[in-house]
Amino acid sequence: MNPNTPLPQRPLSHRSDARSRVLTAAQLRAHGVPADRAAERCRPGGPWQQVLPGVYVLHRGPLTSEERLNAVLAYAARPASGGEAMITGLAALALRRFASVPPLPSLERIDVLVPRTRRLRSAGCARLIRTQSPPRPEYVAGLAVAPVARALADAVARLSDPASVRRLLTEAVRAGYCEPAAVVGELNRARLLSRPHLVDAVDALLAEGRALAEDRLYELIHLYGLPDPLWNVDLRLPGGPHLGSVDAYWPEQAVALELGTRAPRPPRHGTAGAGPDLEWPAYSHQREHLERLGITVVHASPKRLRDAPAEQAAVIRTALMASPHREPAAYVVVLPR
Repeated sequence: MNPNTPLPQRPLSHRSDARSRVLTAAQLRAHGVPADRAAERCRPGGPWQQVLPGVYVLHRGPLTSEERLNAVLAYAARPASGGEAMITGLAALALRRFASVPPLPSLERIDVLVPRTRRLRSAGCARLIRTQSPPRPEYVAGLAVAPVARALADAVARLSDPASVRRLLTEAVRAGYCEPAAVVGELNRARLLSRPHLVDAVDALLAEGRALAEDRLYELIHLYGLPDPLWNVDLRLPGGPHLGSVDAYWPEQAVALELGTRAPRPPRHGTAGAGPDLEWPAYSHQREHLERLGITVVHASPKRLRDAPAEQAAVIRTALMASPHREPAAYVVVLPR
């Protein structure tokens, strides 16, 4: 909520929805209520309450979850400059109805993501998390909320129970909220991948993501009438070196398909200093090597398999149909992976 947003000029006593019952001191002044009068109405027995510094709720008694969230955003938006505040962490996941997250009323603190330049401190139920590069907020029930991958990273940063972390990450992928690579990227940026329980959870996350992507690919091949490939095979030159592993291969057309399920992998326990992207150089080298041998390599991302299967099927079909018009590919030996 922006404290400089103009408000409808109606009696404050008639404001009924959760958003309009939460007002900042600046908004009250715009309605002709100075600070001393606001303080008077918040005294014991008065009709209002101050729930955070400079943030008021126009009734007594417990706040609803929506009022708490609006109050936190109103507090974190002061002063309204340098980027937008957004709900993150467990509260953001609860808003999206994650089954593995406690309900909003049971959360004592609400994490709110703010630009690093914001000159505010955590207060009351509002816990500020500062970031140098705020993501673009999404909107859930009219509230600014961090993207799922960022909210997950902020949530697991405060969790030490391995089972809870694994449930959160698994639900995010299984329910289609985000892809494993996005989650691992956020965990890496937050420098959380050195924690042993997170390393184990990420391994499970990547396995879950790969299994889902493979299921979608099997379904796509069947649904769009594409020829059956050889699944999960290794390619080698006759009597030569190993060329790499691919997820699907059409030998007659020399078309290989690779699922985009690789993500920056965390260092294993005790491998301090190992970078998270060690797999990518080898992956790129493999693709270039196959293409030099005349093998067309199709990349299928889990997100496109889920959101645009028809387009992904068209890409595969085009690669297969173009085979007669290309130079013959080198002969390769195909072995089960």
